[in-house]
Amino acid sequence: MSIFNLGRTAQQVGGAVAEVAEVFTINATKAEQGAHERYQAALAQAGAEFQHAREGWFDRFIDGVNRLPRPMLALSTIALFAYAMHDPVGFSERMQGLAYVPEPLWWLMGAVVSFYFGARELHHFRGYQPNIPAVALRPAPLEPENSALADWQAQKT
Repeated sequence: MSIFNLGRTAQQVGGAVAEVAEVFTINATKAEQGAHERYQAALAQAGAEFQHAREGWFDRFIDGVNRLPRPMLALSTIALFAYAMHDPVGFSERMQGLAYVPEPLWWLMGAVVSFYFGARELHHFRGYQPNIPAVALRPAPLEPENSALADWQAQKT
């Protein structure tokens, strides 16, 4: 038995062990490829839904309404300071009235505001496309080029 036969036998045994191991554990590369394909399919489906912009008056109205909450919250906060300076007694009476709002209602208010701004942030984050040079997107070679190994393999064949 030559040393080269032993090498092929070892490769065959290693391949068989790898196939048996995949029965018990997930192949990470295949799992990542499947996840990537599912993600690309979901993006394509969502992209097809929004391919054509709607131009009706109702759509423009709703877009305008969707842009109101942040400026209204900012302006109303500033208005509260102005109101406190203009009518301190009336302001303090109204702030005491807020103390009677039940705690679960405050939690609900916090959840609504958090989900609104969280969804808005997520919407803008998903649309973010970083400017990555094409060189960085190319996969690196698995092994560095070894000229001595290439020469040896060329002589072997």
